[in-house]
Amino acid sequence: MISPVLPSYARAKLSFVKGEGAWLVEADGRRFLDFASGIAVMALGHGHPALVQALKDQAEKLWHTSNLYTVPEQEALAERLVEHTFADTVFFCNSGTEAAELAIKMARKYRHESEQPERTTILTFEGAFHGRSMAAISAAGSEKLTKGFGPLLPGFRQLPFGDHDALRAAAAAPDVGAIMVEPVQGESGIRPLPDVCLKGLRDLCDEHGLLLILDEIQCGMGRTGKLFAHEWAGIAPDIMLVAKGIGGGYPLGALLATENAARGMTAGTHGSTYGGNPLGCAVGAAVMDEVTKPGFLDEVRAKAGHLRQRLEGLVGAHPDIFESVRGEGLMLGLVCKATNTDVVAAGYDAGLLTVPAGDNVVRILPALTITEEEIGEGVSRLDAAASALERRTAAE
Repeated sequence: MISPVLPSYARAKLSFVKGEGAWLVEADGRRFLDFASGIAVMALGHGHPALVQALKDQAEKLWHTSNLYTVPEQEALAERLVEHTFADTVFFCNSGTEAAELAIKMARKYRHESEQPERTTILTFEGAFHGRSMAAISAAGSEKLTKGFGPLLPGFRQLPFGDHDALRAAAAAPDVGAIMVEPVQGESGIRPLPDVCLKGLRDLCDEHGLLLILDEIQCGMGRTGKLFAHEWAGIAPDIMLVAKGIGGGYPLGALLATENAARGMTAGTHGSTYGGNPLGCAVGAAVMDEVTKPGFLDEVRAKAGHLRQRLEGLVGAHPDIFESVRGEGLMLGLVCKATNTDVVAAGYDAGLLTVPAGDNVVRILPALTITEEEIGEGVSRLDAAASALERRTAAE
């Protein structure tokens, strides 16, 4: 039977019916250890009691009213985000792509309000991923995202990743108004931007009067061991994109900004039917409460160190399958010598879920609440997957 669902995904033949912490249960009863977390969405694992309770409590009271009115749950979540970040103001949406759209609009409106309408170009970087809307794929520019969808939107200039000379030259151009970058690139293979480079970007933006837009959709909400990845570099952006982990599985996105960067966004300049609805914001507030509890991020950093050590050992044990480990916190990538999709598929056979990425990388993105025992079990299953690939290669 042909599925009535648009075939825009290459889906594995797995159907999950229940989640329990770091585990997913397949329809046939098999239990899989989840090292994917819905691509960094399930920050607190599956069925976290605080999130379930927040959703139940809010569902019994009110689901939706619209942004024609004040939404108390939205105000409460915004207050939490402002308290713990650089931001003065927050806009809520439903996804990271929506947050990226607003960031682009905000940067352009800022230039209009500053009487610099010519400075609309946003600098982006090779390997970037900011979503799949027309503006987001135009910003990233890669053929994988853009082929067949032209003409692309103007106003973006892609630069080589790590080319400082090209960046300095481009930042000085009179039409440039902002730089947009992921502190850790996810889709292109878990490529962290070094702290010194993030500091350099902030300095460069200050030098040329540019807005710094950070995309923390995948690397934010505690994933690197800080609430947001840019905190490791001791800098602050002007605009930041947040999604995935902030909803803990409930569709929720947010754009955080300084009052200055957001000054052009007045009544009527942007909106969202569902963005900031009571259900999503109640869950988001519960996520924030958990992630900002004293000691929570300390535990994430400790688990991250343990996981990285175990993965380094795995690379040493299977030199024909794996090359190296890279990334930050619980956002790690296994650079493969074998084909990464083969590693992911072998993981399925071993009862483990991982995510492929660019540069022949397998992403390791467990829940921030994973236990050390579960980390050990996951690495053991990766070891079994690698051994199965080695046997298959030898038989061929």
